[in-house]
Amino acid sequence: MKRAVIIGAGPAGLTAGYFLSEAGWKVTIFEADPMYVGGISRTVHYNGFRFDIGGHRFFSKSKEVEEFWQRILGDNLIDRPRMSRIYYRGRFYSYPLKALEALRNLGIIESTFCVMSYLKAKAFPIDNPRSFEDWVINQFGRKLYGIFFKTYTEKVWGMDCKDISADWAAQRIKGLSLASAVKNAVFPPKKGDTTIKTLINSFKYPRLGPGMMWEQCAARIREMSGEVLLGRKVQSCVRSMDGSWQVTAQGESGETSIVSGDDLISTTAIRDLCKMLQPQPDEDATRGADALRYRDFLTVALITKDRLCLPDNWIYVHDPSVKVGRIQNFKSWSPELLPDQNLACYGLEYFCFEGDGVWTSPDSELIRLAAQEMHKLGLLNPDDVLDGCVVRQPKAYPVYDDNYKSNVKAFASEVADRYPTLHLIGRNGMHKYNNQDHAMMTAMLTAKNIIAGKRLYDVWEVNQDAEYHESGEAGQEQALEQAASGLRMVPTRIQHEEPAKARAAAGGR
Repeated sequence: MKRAVIIGAGPAGLTAGYFLSEAGWKVTIFEADPMYVGGISRTVHYNGFRFDIGGHRFFSKSKEVEEFWQRILGDNLIDRPRMSRIYYRGRFYSYPLKALEALRNLGIIESTFCVMSYLKAKAFPIDNPRSFEDWVINQFGRKLYGIFFKTYTEKVWGMDCKDISADWAAQRIKGLSLASAVKNAVFPPKKGDTTIKTLINSFKYPRLGPGMMWEQCAARIREMSGEVLLGRKVQSCVRSMDGSWQVTAQGESGETSIVSGDDLISTTAIRDLCKMLQPQPDEDATRGADALRYRDFLTVALITKDRLCLPDNWIYVHDPSVKVGRIQNFKSWSPELLPDQNLACYGLEYFCFEGDGVWTSPDSELIRLAAQEMHKLGLLNPDDVLDGCVVRQPKAYPVYDDNYKSNVKAFASEVADRYPTLHLIGRNGMHKYNNQDHAMMTAMLTAKNIIAGKRLYDVWEVNQDAEYHESGEAGQEQALEQAASGLRMVPTRIQHEEPAKARAAAGGR
């Protein structure tokens, strides 16, 4: 029996583990968290309340991903309305944009300046935009960039927008511009229309939070004789001359687990994986991995009396006078996350670096800060706070600085040349700031590659819409055959209607 070892029980690791198990492989997944699967998509339990580590919409342009969610969750996957707003200068702005509301809130003079700035940007765009700032100014104009992008983005990343790669903006705000936002406000899309992902107005969501998906996925893997081992931190990954792997993990009490596998799949941060590998990667790959940076964050969950009955799923806070960057309203994600409908649970997200002053603050101070800032924003009376909980999330966001792409390429090239049975997938595994559907697609295609015994798909070509490029017609046909006989997943979509998107990743871009 073929065997695979997977580092990390997040969406990517569990998806890969599921499809390999279904194809008859023996799978062992090591997860460092002692309690939860799901990674950053887990659902934390606290005194009967459940909350996300950030909100996780279940929306994808990939039919395979959506059908996998449905297969695991069934009727537990419910439809939820999407409502998000931006808080700026004491006012709320709906997002997607509502033109009349935005004009009223900004005022006629500032609105005029925004339009003039946008027209100027379109007439005289910045050539070869290098930074996030350049890219957004080209799309929206300098005035709107300063209002709706700069403050929030710098809170998230802890760095100047001039130092953030334009790649991040192109990936996360793909297809969106002032013109498209206004068009969406004046002419709402009809059912069946192609809608920019940022502007969707509904999504699916597990009734007990995203962790429900991944807890059930882990249970299915165990039912297929796979192992999902919690509280096990991988220490080393030793590659033998025949290409097989011996992976050593340590438990919380110091016990050691050693598992061998024909293939190794990693969803852990590249910087950490590089230190685990034996033999060691070459100097260029090691230097590139060490140079990769990550942004961390923590969630302060406040349990309160529900006086305001806020309808938002989340609120982006663009006010520089408070530290909070985003506020989740978990009752609007799903009422079943709360045991008492007379209460509310808000998740205040603070972006930081592991070890800095915010990260190391005592939980009691963070809960007090969150209550004070909710009051300052006019969203809460501090006396209404009944309880609170703090959850820290290291390496939440891979940083897109000027050199990230070359650093990732140095390591990925070494893996392809020297460790052909090592597969990098998921957000941290590939150092790509993606959503869970994107991470899942990299896992699905990697499972196909492993089962076939060769690379049918280049997972690095999976884009933010969870679409992908097939490696030639032969690769397409063989992948479909594998899917039908061994993988038993939804047949791969061959995008004949969009040949530019479906051109060969290996045979002719």
